[in-house]
Amino acid sequence: MAIFDSPVSVEYARALLDAAQEQGCDTDELLQALGISPEDIEDGRFFSAVKYGQLYQRIMWQMQDECFGMMAGGKVRWGSFRLLCLTLIHCESLRQAVIRTGEFSEICRGFQVRSILVEGEGELASIRMAGIESLSDEAFEQLMSVENADRIRTSLAVWHRFHCWLIGQEIPLESISFTFPCPESFRALAESYPAQIFFEQPYNGFELHKDYLDARVIQNPQTLDEFIRMAPYHLVINNSARSTLKSKVRTILSKDVSESMPGAEAVASQLNLSVTTLRRHLQQEGTSFQKIKDECRLEAAIHYLGCKDLTNSVISERLGFDETSAFFRAFKKWTGLTPGEYRKQMSVEQGAA
Repeated sequence: MAIFDSPVSVEYARALLDAAQEQGCDTDELLQALGISPEDIEDGRFFSAVKYGQLYQRIMWQMQDECFGMMAGGKVRWGSFRLLCLTLIHCESLRQAVIRTGEFSEICRGFQVRSILVEGEGELASIRMAGIESLSDEAFEQLMSVENADRIRTSLAVWHRFHCWLIGQEIPLESISFTFPCPESFRALAESYPAQIFFEQPYNGFELHKDYLDARVIQNPQTLDEFIRMAPYHLVINNSARSTLKSKVRTILSKDVSESMPGAEAVASQLNLSVTTLRRHLQQEGTSFQKIKDECRLEAAIHYLGCKDLTNSVISERLGFDETSAFFRAFKKWTGLTPGEYRKQMSVEQGAA
């Protein structure tokens, strides 16, 4: 199947596979069934978002666990994430949402790790990982050990993306802290990430300006429904560790893959560039605006096709196609399969799993 490369950190895939192995899944068989080479996971820093989505769907289906490969500490039942979101969209501010998230983790079966908000004097606040009250200090320290470094890192990234979604805007991080020494796999990130990264610190978490905690939660039941259908797409697709123009364009486009998806002029304006400059720089990076747009739509289509209750015509409409036949032609061009053939292949693979 011909697919596009996408800027998802390979650590997300590694965290998913680690979680699957802990549950007794045959990860070699999983990768083979999806046509993913082990080298794709072991080598490099980035991984196809389409492949990640397929891997996620298969693993979560087998594990019956909604942890998204994050540092939960236990098995999180299906429906828990939706229930959490339903609780948070009624919060007045991000501050209240962060506090309620920690409270939810205390009472929801499966969680052993919760988030806590620490606000001291000054302009910055931190959101940190902590154990639930019933977890011993020794057990929590083991969860936070360097053996789980990749999962801690991806968990913090997902927390950050989730908070951005709640208030509908990007939240720049001032710093990220880890309790363990810098693993070799983190060195490239530590050298290129725009926020400061510290190791051997008292906690795992990140700092942000307190002003963002006062931001209103803007999501509602309608936007939540769309978000749940796409999860974990929006939680991993925006990798702010990359500073390329392509990644910035993808960040803007991936927020809305419908007919209102912004055009080149609108994106260029948001980036304070002319359309000519935008297209020239993208060409220098070996891509184009249309190719990035197609990547975003394909990734969304893959996730939508995993929702059995969505018809092809509904998916076509959500992706901004005027006619279902146009969606069929585009998907065939992107993948070599029609949407129906792709769904049939997914069904066969799941039946064989």
